[in-house]
Amino acid sequence: MRELIEHREGINRLMARYGVKFGIYKNNEFHEQLFPFDPMPRVISADEFEVLRKGLTQRVDALNAFLADVYGEKKIVKDKVIPEDFIFSSKGYLPQCEGIVPPKKIYSHISGIDLVQAKDGEWYILEDNLRIPSGASYPMIARELTRRASPRTFINNHIEDNRGYASMLKQMMDNVNTGGINVVLTPGRYNAAFFEHSYLAERSGAILAMPQDLFVENNYLYYRQYGGNPLKVGAVYRRISDEYLDPMCFLPESLIGVPGIMEVYRSGHVALINAPGNGVADDKGIYYFVPHMIKYYLGEDAILKNAPTYLAFYEKDRNFILEHLNRLVVKDVSEAGGYGVVFGSDLSAEKLEELKQIIINEPRRFIAQEVIDFIDLDIVDDSKAGDHLVPRKADLRAFVLTGEKTMVWPSGLTRFSRNPDSFVVNSSQGGGFKDTWVLSR
Repeated sequence: MRELIEHREGINRLMARYGVKFGIYKNNEFHEQLFPFDPMPRVISADEFEVLRKGLTQRVDALNAFLADVYGEKKIVKDKVIPEDFIFSSKGYLPQCEGIVPPKKIYSHISGIDLVQAKDGEWYILEDNLRIPSGASYPMIARELTRRASPRTFINNHIEDNRGYASMLKQMMDNVNTGGINVVLTPGRYNAAFFEHSYLAERSGAILAMPQDLFVENNYLYYRQYGGNPLKVGAVYRRISDEYLDPMCFLPESLIGVPGIMEVYRSGHVALINAPGNGVADDKGIYYFVPHMIKYYLGEDAILKNAPTYLAFYEKDRNFILEHLNRLVVKDVSEAGGYGVVFGSDLSAEKLEELKQIIINEPRRFIAQEVIDFIDLDIVDDSKAGDHLVPRKADLRAFVLTGEKTMVWPSGLTRFSRNPDSFVVNSSQGGGFKDTWVLSR
Protein backbone atom coordinates (compact mmCIF):
# COMPACT_ATOMS: atom_id res chain seq x y z
CA MET A 1 0.00 0.00 0.00
CA ARG A 2 2.89 2.33 0.78
CA GLU A 3 3.95 2.22 -2.87
CA LEU A 4 0.49 3.27 -4.00
CA ILE A 5 0.52 6.26 -1.65
CA GLU A 6 3.97 7.27 -2.86
CA HIS A 7 2.76 7.24 -6.49
CA ARG A 8 -0.50 9.10 -5.79
CA GLU A 9 0.59 12.46 -7.21
CA GLY A 10 2.08 10.87 -10.31
CA ILE A 11 -1.09 8.86 -10.94
CA ASN A 12 -3.26 11.97 -10.64
CA ARG A 13 -0.96 13.83 -13.04
CA LEU A 14 -1.31 11.00 -15.57
CA MET A 15 -5.09 11.11 -15.19
CA ALA A 16 -5.04 14.83 -15.92
CA ARG A 17 -2.90 14.19 -19.00
CA TYR A 18 -5.30 11.49 -20.24
CA GLY A 19 -8.27 13.78 -19.69
CA VAL A 20 -9.83 11.82 -16.81
CA LYS A 21 -12.19 14.65 -15.96
CA PHE A 22 -15.85 15.38 -15.53
CA GLY A 23 -17.72 18.52 -16.44
CA ILE A 24 -20.25 20.57 -14.52
CA TYR A 25 -22.68 23.14 -15.88
CA LYS A 26 -23.26 25.91 -13.37
CA ASN A 27 -24.80 29.33 -14.02
CA ASN A 28 -24.89 28.49 -17.75
CA GLU A 29 -21.12 27.93 -17.78
CA PHE A 30 -19.26 24.68 -18.43
CA HIS A 31 -16.43 23.87 -16.04
CA GLU A 32 -14.19 20.83 -16.42
CA GLN A 33 -12.34 19.49 -13.43
CA LEU A 34 -10.34 16.50 -12.31
CA PHE A 35 -11.99 13.67 -10.41
CA PRO A 36 -9.48 13.33 -7.54
CA PHE A 37 -8.17 9.78 -7.06
CA ASP A 38 -7.17 8.34 -3.69
CA PRO A 39 -4.78 5.37 -3.83
CA MET A 40 -6.08 3.57 -0.73
CA PRO A 41 -8.53 1.02 -2.22
CA ARG A 42 -11.79 -0.21 -0.82
CA VAL A 43 -11.32 -3.95 -0.20
CA ILE A 44 -14.25 -6.40 -0.38
CA SER A 45 -13.75 -10.05 0.53
CA ALA A 46 -14.74 -12.82 -1.89
CA ASP A 47 -17.51 -14.05 0.46
CA GLU A 48 -18.90 -10.55 0.97
CA PHE A 49 -18.92 -9.89 -2.77
CA GLU A 50 -20.80 -13.14 -3.40
CA VAL A 51 -23.65 -11.84 -1.22
CA LEU A 52 -23.58 -8.53 -3.12
CA ARG A 53 -23.54 -10.37 -6.46
CA LYS A 54 -26.62 -12.43 -5.61
CA GLY A 55 -28.50 -9.45 -4.18
CA LEU A 56 -27.67 -7.11 -7.07
CA THR A 57 -28.56 -9.75 -9.69
CA GLN A 58 -31.89 -10.32 -7.96
CA ARG A 59 -32.65 -6.60 -7.78
CA VAL A 60 -31.81 -5.82 -11.40
CA ASP A 61 -33.79 -8.84 -12.67
CA ALA A 62 -36.84 -7.57 -10.76
CA LEU A 63 -36.38 -4.01 -12.08
CA ASN A 64 -36.20 -5.32 -15.66
CA ALA A 65 -39.38 -7.31 -15.06
CA PHE A 66 -41.07 -4.18 -13.71
CA LEU A 67 -40.11 -2.11 -16.77
CA ALA A 68 -41.42 -4.80 -19.13
CA ASP A 69 -44.65 -4.90 -17.13
CA VAL A 70 -45.22 -1.15 -16.74
CA TYR A 71 -44.83 -0.54 -20.50
CA GLY A 72 -46.77 -3.72 -21.26
CA GLU A 73 -49.53 -5.53 -19.37
CA LYS A 74 -49.28 -3.48 -16.13
CA LYS A 75 -50.09 -6.45 -13.91
CA ILE A 76 -48.37 -4.88 -10.91
CA VAL A 77 -50.79 -1.95 -11.19
CA LYS A 78 -53.85 -4.16 -11.68
CA ASP A 79 -52.85 -6.18 -8.62
CA LYS A 80 -52.48 -2.93 -6.64
CA VAL A 81 -48.90 -3.60 -5.56
CA ILE A 82 -47.95 -0.06 -6.60
CA PRO A 83 -50.56 2.73 -6.91
CA GLU A 84 -51.38 3.52 -10.54
CA ASP A 85 -51.22 7.29 -10.16
CA PHE A 86 -47.86 6.98 -8.41
CA ILE A 87 -46.29 5.25 -11.42
CA PHE A 88 -47.82 7.34 -14.16
CA SER A 89 -47.16 10.65 -12.40
CA SER A 90 -43.43 9.85 -12.34
CA LYS A 91 -41.36 12.23 -14.48
CA GLY A 92 -39.45 9.17 -15.66
CA TYR A 93 -42.51 7.49 -17.17
CA LEU A 94 -42.63 8.12 -20.93
CA PRO A 95 -45.96 7.40 -22.68
CA GLN A 96 -44.04 7.44 -25.99
CA CYS A 97 -42.49 4.10 -24.92
CA GLU A 98 -45.81 2.33 -24.36
CA GLY A 99 -45.95 -1.02 -26.11
CA ILE A 100 -42.30 -1.01 -27.22
CA VAL A 101 -40.58 -4.34 -26.55
CA PRO A 102 -36.80 -3.93 -26.87
CA PRO A 103 -34.55 -6.65 -28.29
CA LYS A 104 -34.37 -9.67 -25.95
CA LYS A 105 -36.90 -7.83 -23.73
CA ILE A 106 -34.05 -6.15 -21.82
CA TYR A 107 -34.61 -2.59 -20.62
CA SER A 108 -31.78 -1.93 -18.19
CA HIS A 109 -28.66 -3.31 -19.84
CA ILE A 110 -26.30 -1.31 -17.60
CA SER A 111 -27.50 -0.67 -14.04
CA GLY A 112 -25.53 1.46 -11.58
CA ILE A 113 -26.67 0.53 -8.08
CA ASP A 114 -25.48 2.76 -5.22
CA LEU A 115 -24.86 1.10 -1.87
CA VAL A 116 -23.46 2.01 1.51
CA GLN A 117 -22.18 -0.25 4.26
CA ALA A 118 -23.34 0.48 7.77
CA LYS A 119 -20.96 0.23 10.67
CA ASP A 120 -22.47 -3.13 11.65
CA GLY A 121 -21.37 -4.51 8.25
CA GLU A 122 -24.85 -4.55 6.67
CA TRP A 123 -25.09 -3.25 3.09
CA TYR A 124 -28.01 -0.99 2.10
CA ILE A 125 -29.17 0.07 -1.35
CA LEU A 126 -29.42 3.85 -1.55
CA GLU A 127 -30.37 4.34 -5.19
CA ASP A 128 -30.95 2.56 -8.50
CA ASN A 129 -29.57 4.24 -11.64
CA LEU A 130 -31.09 2.72 -14.77
CA ARG A 131 -30.97 5.55 -17.28
CA ILE A 132 -27.38 6.53 -18.05
CA PRO A 133 -25.30 5.39 -15.07
CA SER A 134 -21.74 6.65 -15.35
CA GLY A 135 -18.46 5.96 -13.60
CA ALA A 136 -17.14 2.53 -14.65
CA SER A 137 -14.27 4.05 -16.63
CA TYR A 138 -12.71 5.72 -13.58
CA PRO A 139 -11.77 2.59 -11.59
CA MET A 140 -10.75 0.94 -14.89
CA ILE A 141 -8.14 3.56 -15.74
CA ALA A 142 -7.13 4.01 -12.09
CA ARG A 143 -6.34 0.29 -11.89
CA GLU A 144 -4.42 0.48 -15.16
CA LEU A 145 -2.23 3.33 -13.89
CA THR A 146 -1.68 1.94 -10.39
CA ARG A 147 -0.76 -1.42 -11.92
CA ARG A 148 1.97 0.37 -13.90
CA ALA A 149 3.14 2.33 -10.87
CA SER A 150 3.24 -0.62 -8.49
CA PRO A 151 3.05 -4.00 -10.26
CA ARG A 152 4.26 -5.79 -7.12
CA THR A 153 1.09 -4.75 -5.29
CA PHE A 154 -1.03 -6.70 -7.73
CA ILE A 155 1.28 -9.72 -7.72
CA ASN A 156 1.26 -9.97 -3.93
CA ASN A 157 -2.52 -9.52 -3.48
CA HIS A 158 -5.22 -11.80 -4.88
CA ILE A 159 -7.49 -9.25 -6.56
CA GLU A 160 -10.16 -9.82 -9.24
CA ASP A 161 -9.03 -8.26 -12.51
CA ASN A 162 -11.36 -5.37 -13.40
CA ARG A 163 -10.26 -5.17 -17.04
CA GLY A 164 -13.09 -7.56 -17.92
CA TYR A 165 -15.65 -4.74 -17.91
CA ALA A 166 -14.91 -3.91 -21.56
CA SER A 167 -15.53 -7.49 -22.68
CA MET A 168 -18.68 -7.68 -20.53
CA LEU A 169 -19.89 -4.50 -22.24
CA LYS A 170 -19.16 -5.87 -25.71
CA GLN A 171 -20.78 -9.21 -24.88
CA MET A 172 -23.92 -7.43 -23.69
CA MET A 173 -24.09 -5.18 -26.78
CA ASP A 174 -23.53 -8.13 -29.12
CA ASN A 175 -26.32 -10.05 -27.39
CA VAL A 176 -28.99 -7.43 -28.18
CA ASN A 177 -27.51 -6.24 -31.48
CA THR A 178 -30.11 -6.49 -34.26
CA GLY A 179 -27.54 -6.75 -37.05
CA GLY A 180 -24.86 -4.13 -37.65
CA ILE A 181 -22.14 -2.32 -35.74
CA ASN A 182 -22.10 -1.26 -32.09
CA VAL A 183 -21.83 2.47 -31.42
CA VAL A 184 -21.46 4.63 -28.34
CA LEU A 185 -23.55 7.75 -28.95
CA THR A 186 -22.13 10.85 -27.26
CA PRO A 187 -23.48 14.41 -27.38
CA GLY A 188 -19.87 15.63 -27.61
CA ARG A 189 -16.90 16.77 -25.58
CA TYR A 190 -18.89 19.27 -23.51
CA ASN A 191 -20.81 16.46 -21.88
CA ALA A 192 -19.85 15.86 -18.25
CA ALA A 193 -18.73 12.27 -18.95
CA PHE A 194 -17.16 12.63 -22.40
CA PHE A 195 -13.93 10.98 -21.22
CA GLU A 196 -15.93 7.90 -20.28
CA HIS A 197 -17.78 7.79 -23.62
CA SER A 198 -14.56 7.74 -25.62
CA TYR A 199 -12.76 5.39 -23.23
CA LEU A 200 -15.53 2.76 -23.18
CA ALA A 201 -15.98 2.94 -26.96
CA GLU A 202 -12.27 2.30 -27.47
CA ARG A 203 -12.09 -0.53 -24.93
CA SER A 204 -15.24 -2.33 -26.13
CA GLY A 205 -14.43 -2.01 -29.83
CA ALA A 206 -17.50 0.13 -30.53
CA ILE A 207 -17.50 3.23 -32.71
CA LEU A 208 -17.74 6.58 -30.90
CA ALA A 209 -20.46 8.50 -32.77
CA MET A 210 -21.73 12.06 -32.54
CA PRO A 211 -25.43 12.65 -33.30
CA GLN A 212 -24.62 14.02 -36.77
CA ASP A 213 -22.81 10.74 -37.58
CA LEU A 214 -26.08 8.78 -37.44
CA PHE A 215 -29.08 8.94 -39.76
CA VAL A 216 -32.26 6.99 -40.45
CA GLU A 217 -33.15 5.59 -43.84
CA ASN A 218 -35.94 3.13 -44.70
CA ASN A 219 -36.54 2.58 -40.97
CA TYR A 220 -32.97 1.48 -40.25
CA LEU A 221 -30.18 3.35 -38.48
CA TYR A 222 -26.86 4.01 -40.22
CA TYR A 223 -23.45 5.37 -39.30
CA ARG A 224 -22.15 7.87 -41.80
CA GLN A 225 -18.62 6.99 -42.89
CA TYR A 226 -16.82 9.93 -44.32
CA GLY A 227 -15.27 8.64 -47.54
CA GLY A 228 -17.02 5.25 -47.36
CA ASN A 229 -20.41 3.57 -47.54
CA PRO A 230 -22.78 3.98 -44.57
CA LEU A 231 -22.69 1.18 -41.99
CA LYS A 232 -25.87 -0.30 -40.54
CA VAL A 233 -26.11 0.10 -36.76
CA GLY A 234 -27.45 -2.75 -34.62
CA ALA A 235 -26.88 -1.44 -31.08
CA VAL A 236 -26.53 2.06 -29.67
CA TYR A 237 -25.07 2.59 -26.21
CA ARG A 238 -26.51 6.06 -25.94
CA ARG A 239 -25.16 8.63 -23.52
CA ILE A 240 -27.86 11.18 -24.33
CA SER A 241 -30.83 11.71 -22.01
CA ASP A 242 -34.26 10.48 -23.10
CA GLU A 243 -35.76 13.89 -23.73
CA TYR A 244 -32.98 14.88 -26.18
CA LEU A 245 -32.66 11.54 -27.98
CA ASP A 246 -35.11 12.10 -30.85
CA PRO A 247 -36.59 15.54 -31.70
CA MET A 248 -39.38 13.83 -33.65
CA CYS A 249 -40.52 11.96 -30.52
CA PHE A 250 -39.45 14.00 -27.50
CA LEU A 251 -38.20 17.61 -27.34
CA PRO A 252 -38.46 19.06 -30.87
CA GLU A 253 -35.83 21.70 -30.04
CA SER A 254 -33.15 19.08 -29.31
CA LEU A 255 -30.01 19.62 -31.38
CA ILE A 256 -28.19 16.55 -30.07
CA GLY A 257 -30.70 13.88 -30.99
CA VAL A 258 -31.07 11.58 -34.00
CA PRO A 259 -34.34 12.27 -35.85
CA GLY A 260 -36.35 9.07 -36.33
CA ILE A 261 -34.25 6.82 -34.08
CA MET A 262 -37.25 6.02 -31.86
CA GLU A 263 -39.27 4.70 -34.80
CA VAL A 264 -36.36 2.42 -35.76
CA TYR A 265 -36.26 1.25 -32.15
CA ARG A 266 -40.03 0.70 -32.03
CA SER A 267 -39.73 -1.44 -35.17
CA GLY A 268 -37.13 -3.66 -33.50
CA HIS A 269 -34.39 -2.67 -35.96
CA VAL A 270 -31.95 -1.32 -33.37
CA ALA A 271 -31.22 -1.85 -29.67
CA LEU A 272 -31.00 1.24 -27.47
CA ILE A 273 -28.85 0.84 -24.37
CA ASN A 274 -30.36 1.68 -21.91
CA ALA A 275 -33.98 1.67 -23.01
CA PRO A 276 -35.75 5.05 -23.09
CA GLY A 277 -38.34 5.27 -20.32
CA ASN A 278 -36.23 3.53 -17.68
CA GLY A 279 -36.54 6.60 -15.45
CA VAL A 280 -39.86 5.31 -14.14
CA ALA A 281 -37.94 2.50 -12.39
CA ASP A 282 -35.19 4.61 -10.83
CA ASP A 283 -37.50 7.34 -9.57
CA LYS A 284 -36.56 7.73 -5.90
CA GLY A 285 -40.21 7.22 -5.01
CA ILE A 286 -40.44 3.94 -6.96
CA TYR A 287 -37.30 2.84 -5.04
CA TYR A 288 -39.58 2.39 -2.04
CA PHE A 289 -41.39 -0.43 -3.86
CA VAL A 290 -38.42 -2.45 -5.16
CA PRO A 291 -38.55 -5.06 -2.35
CA HIS A 292 -42.25 -5.52 -3.27
CA MET A 293 -41.24 -5.97 -6.95
CA ILE A 294 -38.74 -8.67 -5.99
CA LYS A 295 -41.46 -10.55 -4.11
CA TYR A 296 -44.05 -9.97 -6.86
CA TYR A 297 -41.98 -10.92 -9.91
CA LEU A 298 -39.45 -13.38 -8.47
CA GLY A 299 -41.30 -14.80 -5.47
CA GLU A 300 -38.27 -14.09 -3.27
CA ASP A 301 -37.38 -11.90 -0.32
CA ALA A 302 -34.90 -9.12 -1.07
CA ILE A 303 -31.33 -10.16 -0.28
CA LEU A 304 -30.11 -6.55 -0.04
CA LYS A 305 -32.17 -4.10 1.98
CA ASN A 306 -33.34 -0.62 1.09
CA ALA A 307 -32.40 2.11 3.52
CA PRO A 308 -35.40 2.59 5.88
CA THR A 309 -37.62 4.82 3.74
CA TYR A 310 -40.87 6.73 4.19
CA LEU A 311 -43.08 7.81 1.31
CA ALA A 312 -44.71 11.21 1.78
CA PHE A 313 -47.35 10.07 -0.73
CA TYR A 314 -48.87 7.87 2.01
CA GLU A 315 -50.60 9.73 4.82
CA LYS A 316 -49.20 7.51 7.58
CA ASP A 317 -45.63 7.94 6.31
CA ARG A 318 -46.17 11.65 5.70
CA ASN A 319 -47.26 12.17 9.31
CA PHE A 320 -44.18 10.27 10.50
CA ILE A 321 -41.93 12.41 8.30
CA LEU A 322 -43.44 15.65 9.56
CA GLU A 323 -43.10 14.53 13.17
CA HIS A 324 -39.46 13.34 12.87
CA LEU A 325 -38.15 15.65 10.14
CA ASN A 326 -35.30 16.94 12.29
CA ARG A 327 -33.57 13.50 12.24
CA LEU A 328 -34.37 12.32 8.69
CA VAL A 329 -32.79 12.98 5.31
CA VAL A 330 -35.28 14.23 2.71
CA LYS A 331 -34.76 13.60 -1.01
CA ASP A 332 -36.47 15.26 -3.95
CA VAL A 333 -37.37 12.34 -6.26
CA SER A 334 -36.60 14.34 -9.42
CA GLU A 335 -33.08 15.43 -8.49
CA ALA A 336 -29.77 13.60 -9.00
CA GLY A 337 -26.04 14.07 -8.44
CA GLY A 338 -26.42 14.82 -4.73
CA TYR A 339 -28.77 17.75 -5.39
CA GLY A 340 -32.13 17.95 -3.63
CA VAL A 341 -30.83 16.11 -0.54
CA VAL A 342 -31.62 17.84 2.74
CA PHE A 343 -30.62 16.67 6.23
CA GLY A 344 -33.23 17.76 8.73
CA SER A 345 -30.59 18.09 11.44
CA ASP A 346 -28.93 20.86 9.40
CA LEU A 347 -32.05 23.06 9.27
CA SER A 348 -33.15 25.84 11.57
CA ALA A 349 -36.63 25.69 13.12
CA GLU A 350 -37.85 28.18 10.52
CA LYS A 351 -36.42 26.14 7.59
CA LEU A 352 -37.89 22.94 9.02
CA GLU A 353 -41.35 24.52 9.02
CA GLU A 354 -40.86 25.72 5.43
CA LEU A 355 -39.87 22.21 4.31
CA LYS A 356 -42.82 20.67 6.15
CA GLN A 357 -45.20 22.92 4.23
CA ILE A 358 -43.61 21.99 0.90
CA ILE A 359 -43.95 18.27 1.74
CA ILE A 360 -47.63 18.77 2.67
CA ASN A 361 -48.30 20.62 -0.60
CA GLU A 362 -46.26 18.27 -2.87
CA PRO A 363 -46.18 14.82 -1.21
CA ARG A 364 -45.39 12.90 -4.45
CA ARG A 365 -42.18 14.89 -4.77
CA PHE A 366 -40.38 13.57 -1.66
CA ILE A 367 -39.14 10.54 0.18
CA ALA A 368 -37.47 10.58 3.59
CA GLN A 369 -34.94 8.12 4.94
CA GLU A 370 -33.31 7.28 8.22
CA VAL A 371 -29.72 8.52 8.24
CA ILE A 372 -27.48 5.47 7.95
CA ASP A 373 -24.20 6.02 9.73
CA PHE A 374 -22.21 4.30 7.02
CA ILE A 375 -18.58 3.40 7.38
CA ASP A 376 -15.65 5.72 6.86
CA LEU A 377 -12.76 4.74 4.63
CA ASP A 378 -9.26 6.11 5.02
CA ILE A 379 -8.07 8.61 2.43
CA VAL A 380 -4.72 10.36 2.09
CA ASP A 381 -4.92 13.91 3.38
CA ASP A 382 -2.23 16.11 1.84
CA SER A 383 -3.38 19.35 3.44
CA LYS A 384 -0.51 19.07 5.91
CA ALA A 385 3.13 18.16 5.49
CA GLY A 386 3.53 14.42 4.94
CA ASP A 387 0.82 11.92 4.06
CA HIS A 388 -1.83 11.50 6.74
CA LEU A 389 -4.73 9.08 6.60
CA VAL A 390 -8.09 10.55 7.59
CA PRO A 391 -11.53 8.87 7.63
CA ARG A 392 -14.22 10.02 5.17
CA LYS A 393 -17.70 8.78 4.25
CA ALA A 394 -17.78 6.58 1.14
CA ASP A 395 -20.37 4.77 -0.96
CA LEU A 396 -20.09 2.15 -3.72
CA ARG A 397 -21.60 2.22 -7.20
CA ALA A 398 -21.84 -1.37 -8.41
CA PHE A 399 -22.28 -2.04 -12.13
CA VAL A 400 -24.65 -4.78 -13.25
CA LEU A 401 -24.81 -5.74 -16.94
CA THR A 402 -27.74 -7.66 -18.38
CA GLY A 403 -27.37 -9.51 -21.66
CA GLU A 404 -27.63 -13.25 -22.14
CA LYS A 405 -27.51 -13.32 -18.35
CA THR A 406 -27.16 -10.77 -15.56
CA MET A 407 -23.54 -10.17 -14.54
CA VAL A 408 -22.09 -8.10 -11.69
CA TRP A 409 -18.71 -6.52 -12.41
CA PRO A 410 -16.21 -7.60 -9.72
CA SER A 411 -15.11 -4.04 -9.07
CA GLY A 412 -17.00 -0.75 -8.79
CA LEU A 413 -16.72 2.96 -8.24
CA THR A 414 -16.07 3.92 -4.62
CA ARG A 415 -16.78 7.61 -4.11
CA PHE A 416 -15.88 9.53 -0.98
CA SER A 417 -16.57 12.93 0.50
CA ARG A 418 -13.58 15.21 0.96
CA ASN A 419 -15.55 17.17 3.53
CA PRO A 420 -15.18 15.57 7.01
CA ASP A 421 -18.70 16.68 7.97
CA SER A 422 -20.54 15.56 4.83
CA PHE A 423 -22.41 12.37 3.91
CA VAL A 424 -22.71 13.50 0.24
CA VAL A 425 -20.04 11.82 -1.89
CA ASN A 426 -20.98 12.80 -5.46
CA SER A 427 -18.27 14.13 -7.78
CA SER A 428 -20.50 17.10 -8.58
CA GLN A 429 -20.37 17.95 -4.87
CA GLY A 430 -16.55 17.88 -4.73
CA GLY A 431 -15.99 14.22 -3.88
CA GLY A 432 -13.17 11.94 -5.02
CA PHE A 433 -12.94 8.27 -5.92
CA LYS A 434 -11.06 5.09 -5.09
CA ASP A 435 -10.44 1.77 -6.78
CA THR A 436 -12.52 -1.14 -5.46
CA TRP A 437 -10.65 -4.37 -4.89
CA VAL A 438 -12.71 -7.55 -4.83
CA LEU A 439 -10.51 -10.30 -3.43
CA SER A 440 -10.44 -13.47 -5.48
CA ARG A 441 -10.02 -15.72 -2.44
